[in-house]
Amino acid sequence: MNFVLPRHSGHMDMGSGSMDMPADSSTSNSSSHSMGSMMMAMVFQTQTATPLYSNAWTPRSSGAYAGTCIFLIVLSVVARLLVALRTTQEARWLDADMHRRYVAARGKVPMAEAVAHDPDAKPMVLSANGVEETVFVVAKKTSIARPWRFSVDPVRAVLDTTIVGVGYLLMLAVMTMNVGYFMSVLGGVFLGSLAVGRYGSIVEH
Repeated sequence: MNFVLPRHSGHMDMGSGSMDMPADSSTSNSSSHSMGSMMMAMVFQTQTATPLYSNAWTPRSSGAYAGTCIFLIVLSVVARLLVALRTTQEARWLDADMHRRYVAARGKVPMAEAVAHDPDAKPMVLSANGVEETVFVVAKKTSIARPWRFSVDPVRAVLDTTIVGVGYLLMLAVMTMNVGYFMSVLGGVFLGSLAVGRYGSIVEH
């Protein structure tokens, strides 16, 4: 004879509750751990074993950590050199365009005649080595875009891309919130600006 025993709902609820408790506790532990990691990433820390760009680049000794800081210093100096090179090259390209010879098309008013009849042009007398010459001074009203050149624009694009790439690498190093990495980036920027900062202040004319 088979006996059918009724299921005890309270016992099953307790059993299911006991089975759900580990899952809830593990979820809460993982969420608290992730929140703790986020809070730790928001403050500066001085751990030498801080990964840089990947887990494979994790200094395991004081010498490796010092080498990583030296790399960041050099990278920051390179960033300043690239900015100075970009500005200096732009000045050279502009000077080349200013000295470039242009051919006047038929039917177009020559530039000298257009300046002479410009109502905003102001005649002035310039003196150099005892020789006086009457000139017209006009204000530049609009900026004219320079034509696209194969020898200029691809080089400009490569320089801009390299500058942005190096800048993002430095930003990722600072985002590790490592004090040594942060100070290394600042030190490299200081040294680079001290060496070539004057070239980065050239204004296009």
